[in-house]
Amino acid sequence: MHPLDTPIWNSLHGGWASLAQGDAQAIRLDRDHGPFAATAHGLPTEMTALAPLLPPGDELWLLGRDALAAPPPGMQVVRTAMLAQMVADRPVKIGGSGPDWQELGEADAPDMLDLALLTRPGPFRARTHRLGRFIGVREQGRLIAMAGERMRMPGFAEISGVCTHPDHRGQGLAGHLMRRIAGHMQDRGETPFLHAYASHDRTIALYRSLGFAVRAQLPMAVLSKA
Repeated sequence: MHPLDTPIWNSLHGGWASLAQGDAQAIRLDRDHGPFAATAHGLPTEMTALAPLLPPGDELWLLGRDALAAPPPGMQVVRTAMLAQMVADRPVKIGGSGPDWQELGEADAPDMLDLALLTRPGPFRARTHRLGRFIGVREQGRLIAMAGERMRMPGFAEISGVCTHPDHRGQGLAGHLMRRIAGHMQDRGETPFLHAYASHDRTIALYRSLGFAVRAQLPMAVLSKA
């Protein structure tokens, strides 16, 4: 099995290990960092072990085989989708001059969360920015675009949190930031990967133009309390 077939499980035993909660059957990321969870094999007993990891009012996001498994008693599937998993296994060209960008950190966290909640690039919570390096573009002090890192496992790192304020789309900001992040990953000896909705042809076409290719399609499911 390829490591990216179970990216959540491998991240929770890799770059996210210090933030993992659970046991050998089921495990999740600390809820303030994100809603991601996984089981060892997608077995019914392991899915049942997810239940104590889901507080009231929260969600668990599953990928791959876990997304295809039946929800355990007391939990329900509230959303499903098919994702295109894309990788950049060749050097990403950063290109010429681009927008002035900056490293983002703790002081930027409120603005990062506001931008993510406005544009909804995927699950983004109060401490998601701590999962890896994030960079962004500001205009007149306002954060208008960002991109960063999320899942991490030996040899692979995920680009995530890519978003642009609606008033500033069409300027190539997201693409430039993604190339910067991908180049940084490759400098560390890691292969960049990302996830996009398989039905979003324009988004996938953009990522192809940046040097990414579709490796696989993974089902996604979101669970909540029944």
